[in-house]
Amino acid sequence: MLLIIGTIRLPAGKLEEARPVMERMISGSRAEDGCLEYSYARDVLDAGLIRVTEVWRDRAALDAHFRSPHIAEWRASWPALGIGERNLVLYEAGEPMPT
Repeated sequence: MLLIIGTIRLPAGKLEEARPVMERMISGSRAEDGCLEYSYARDVLDAGLIRVTEVWRDRAALDAHFRSPHIAEWRASWPALGIGERNLVLYEAGEPMPT
């Protein structure tokens, strides 16, 4: 299992403009084979900070995700939305265990 955890930053005033593109990205990603979780969350204390959480079954699923049309649309929207800062980290994990 692969986890991608991190943040992206956009100007706080661009959030409403970004919302439809983000919704398409999330919906498209969640529909992909091998996507176990995909979410964006606005930071409570920093309006321009979006927290990203992704969980993928395996590397093949993640590689297919990187070739998807919705990720191409999402990345193409970054300049207009002012998205420049990205801090995403890939982790390899074992099977989930309840805490």
